[in-house]
Amino acid sequence: MMSGDILQRFSTLTLNFKHLSRLPHLSDFIPSSLPLPSPTVTASQVPSLFREPYILSGYRPVHQDWRCYLLSLFQRHNESLNVWTHLLAGLVLLVRWQANVGALGYNLDTASLPLCLFFVSSLTYLYFSVAAHLLQSHSEHAHYFFFFMDYVGVAVYQYGCSLGHYFYTSEPAWRESYIGQCFLPGAALFGWFSCAGCCFAKARYRRPYPVQRKICQLIPTTLAYLLDISPVAHRLFTVSWTQESSQIFHALQIASFLLSALFFSCPIPERFFPGRCDFVGQGHQIFHLFLSLCTMVQLEALFQDYARRRDTVVEVFGEKQLWWGCVSFLALFLGCFLTALITMRHMNTQMQGEEERDK
Repeated sequence: MMSGDILQRFSTLTLNFKHLSRLPHLSDFIPSSLPLPSPTVTASQVPSLFREPYILSGYRPVHQDWRCYLLSLFQRHNESLNVWTHLLAGLVLLVRWQANVGALGYNLDTASLPLCLFFVSSLTYLYFSVAAHLLQSHSEHAHYFFFFMDYVGVAVYQYGCSLGHYFYTSEPAWRESYIGQCFLPGAALFGWFSCAGCCFAKARYRRPYPVQRKICQLIPTTLAYLLDISPVAHRLFTVSWTQESSQIFHALQIASFLLSALFFSCPIPERFFPGRCDFVGQGHQIFHLFLSLCTMVQLEALFQDYARRRDTVVEVFGEKQLWWGCVSFLALFLGCFLTALITMRHMNTQMQGEEERDK
């Protein structure tokens, strides 16, 4: 009797171990009525629009159900890290925002408007990027639309940075200079140029992309960055680092951005290891990591600058200029959004013409 009980318990334990030994799969958590993402395919099995240089596999098939691309958030493919780096960066920013707000005894008022707009702009570019990398594989239309929205997010982020740098970081001597006097209108104009340049380059050039495409992207974004960072650079060179605790964070944000720009501009390291960086190690993934780090340290720097100057911001700049900063932020967003929609309309006409010719 006793030996029978032992054998029965041993059989039960063995059965349970077999169940535990199988790792959970995505299908275990999704109702059977929902479509599952298809296995990834090689570069030759997707249209050239979706192929990336030196990335040979890990592509998601086109024209699946939209839910497949949403659920591919939990699938291993060559865009997974591009999605998760910015998704997690947004969550970290939310946590740091809450922590800094609690530490400062923060109140939402006129003086805090530029800080709020910077935070909103950061989440905008991060989550527009998440949407682009997660959903662009659905179709040519989706690819263009979501990346145009991604460019809108980048332009909005650029201007959000400008507002934070101007109202919290800039020194009186810089504001009295010619650059300081033209800064906000110039930052808005260059932000729009950045969006328009990227949209034009995306719509104008087809793979394999010529060098002109990268030039159309980099020139306006570089000009926008050089202007946006000018008040920070001026303070780094004119104010003692022991006098302002945020200086180290501003230096880190510049270093992180420059590294991100390097990996955005050059397909490294995958250029030297074709096919070995398909899932992990692509230059664009490293670009995402450094850009996320740049935004995180930038938030810390602006919170410290705001803490030191919040009592004098309204007195120095006036409520009218602070509110105009808010209005101009919305105007830039609408201008960039309309630019993206107009470019998308052009692309729709072009794709329809190509379909008719193919018939």
